[in-house]
Amino acid sequence: MHRSYHRWHSSALGRDMELLLFGHHGAPVLVFPTSMGRFFEFEDRGMTGLLAEHLERGWLQLICVDSVDAESWYCKWAHPSGRIGRHLQYEQYLIGEVVPWLRNFNQNQFLMSLGCSFGAFHAVNLALRHPHLFRRCLGLSGRYNMRSFMDGYSDDQVYFNTPTEYTAHLHDANQLAHLRQLDIILAIGRDDPSYHSNQVLSDNLWNHGVGNALRVWDGWAHDWPYWEQMLPKYIQGHD
Repeated sequence: MHRSYHRWHSSALGRDMELLLFGHHGAPVLVFPTSMGRFFEFEDRGMTGLLAEHLERGWLQLICVDSVDAESWYCKWAHPSGRIGRHLQYEQYLIGEVVPWLRNFNQNQFLMSLGCSFGAFHAVNLALRHPHLFRRCLGLSGRYNMRSFMDGYSDDQVYFNTPTEYTAHLHDANQLAHLRQLDIILAIGRDDPSYHSNQVLSDNLWNHGVGNALRVWDGWAHDWPYWEQMLPKYIQGHD
């Protein structure tokens, strides 16, 4: 399958950022690593291999991005306002640099986002905040209440990046119209500590007429062997 490495200086983040591209054509999938993970994690864990047929046949194209979690949500030495500010710069990098770069060679409009664990937060939050750009988001074992990362600090940016909160108050008709066209898939273990936040997020969306597929797995189901089962099961849509 096609594999290529790309690196450029991000104006949004003020530093070089790296990513891997897999596949020659197909629906593009923005892939996020787990907490503080790297752009090569998805490949190293064998997840690209699970999608080999999809990639070789030109059904999918994976864009495996790097994270800045250690500079944002997990940067405990920084003030919480700085943490959320860095996250917003990361979002600007993704929306203002990665997506336009992708569009230079792939015009397929069925853009997806995908992530496991903390990467699921990025995948789902980005799609919910920019539903006009995405057609499917897939969060595997995600966490969607971000308050524990903020040490009690709160402002509008924290609120609008905490999916369990802002989805309770969706009023913009245009945003809702786009959200209702988004295929939202949340897979979580029943014994996962983040199960409750998945249920709250799913309920909030349904309360606003936004359909979503909450798929609850037995047990904890929060590790690579489980994600290896979830990925091929849901990548083409919910069951």
